[in-house]
Amino acid sequence: MFNLERWQEIFETLRKNKLRTFLTGLSVASGIFILVILLGFSSGIENGVTSEFQQDATNEISIRTRRTTVGYKGLNPGRYIQLKDGDFTSLTNQYDDNLEYRSASYSIWGGQVAYKNETGNYRVRGVLPDEQFIENADIGTGRFLNLSDINEGKKVAVIGNKVKTDLFKGEDPIDKYISLYGINFKVIGVYFDPGGEREESNIFLPLTTVQRSFNAGDNVRDMSFTVKMSENFQEAVELSKNLSLAIENDLKERHIVAPNDIAAIRVNNTLEEAKKIYSLIDTIKAVFWFIGIGTIIAGVVGVGNIMIIIVKERTKEIGIRKALGAEPMSIIGMILQEAVFVTMFSGLFGLILGLAVLELVGPQIDSAFIKFPQVDFNTAITTVFILVAAGAFAGFLPAYRAAKIKPIVALRDE
Repeated sequence: MFNLERWQEIFETLRKNKLRTFLTGLSVASGIFILVILLGFSSGIENGVTSEFQQDATNEISIRTRRTTVGYKGLNPGRYIQLKDGDFTSLTNQYDDNLEYRSASYSIWGGQVAYKNETGNYRVRGVLPDEQFIENADIGTGRFLNLSDINEGKKVAVIGNKVKTDLFKGEDPIDKYISLYGINFKVIGVYFDPGGEREESNIFLPLTTVQRSFNAGDNVRDMSFTVKMSENFQEAVELSKNLSLAIENDLKERHIVAPNDIAAIRVNNTLEEAKKIYSLIDTIKAVFWFIGIGTIIAGVVGVGNIMIIIVKERTKEIGIRKALGAEPMSIIGMILQEAVFVTMFSGLFGLILGLAVLELVGPQIDSAFIKFPQVDFNTAITTVFILVAAGAFAGFLPAYRAAKIKPIVALRDE
């Protein structure tokens, strides 16, 4: 029930100690402000890392090869391990039950591409249809490659939006022809990629067409698979880890590579890497919460101190109240209300200021690993509850001491 006299009394007490109240409130406000900023930036880190992972599928297993570094079974080190179509077919058949998407690739770096009078150097990749989902490519116009393109070795191309912007200058590229080293390819689609311009500078061609047109035979440069996700993230990570190890061992056996040669065949598991990164983010969040809560505690201690002083200064007044019949809970409520008010008012000021700073500064931050630092609604509500609990905690001990004061002792206080 609202008690006007109680509130007038609280404001009168605070007015009598303006500087002390201001400094105490400042410590609480700064604690909440620091907590909000820290949590906002931890959210920004999470957004940045998530954005980086969104460039490709997060459950991807990618395979690339280099030269051997260890001699094995009479073979000297320094052999280049060349992946073949047969490797891809064998792995696909063997692990098909656990795979979602699969693609082999043959890349041409710095391929000179021309359209009319416009030319540019882009990464040209011969791929299979599933590459669209592995790359998280979103088709803007037209379509992606299909099995017909692969089986018939069609000379068709899917270009990134950056390539479209550079070569076609606003012209619709669909059904137009681009030239790659004198070979014409019909543009059948334009894609967008969450990775931005760097990822949109690729040109995708049918793998069979690239192998045939550039004398690659049955060679492939790399292979990519995505693992079927389960509802349990930990189970998915374990499956991906075991699958990566099995694929690596199979390829080493096929190409006669020493088991301890870690350079010749590189199998990267993005799901396991994602787990490590997100675990690190959780640790950073915990540290930020620890620092922020520690700062708030410092402010709460200040509130507690000021309430102890207030109780000491009002000892005689409290004795009179009790002598006139005031209940102990009434005394406790009066002190707690004042403590909660100081804490809540100061804390909300710090909260609003922190949110305002994030709103103003957040969009200006342009970093690969920090994007859109902000505090969500649930976190803001959590800080409000922390404020209420902190205010009640800060005022409880002084309130309890005030309730225990004996009227006769209090009336003798000078």
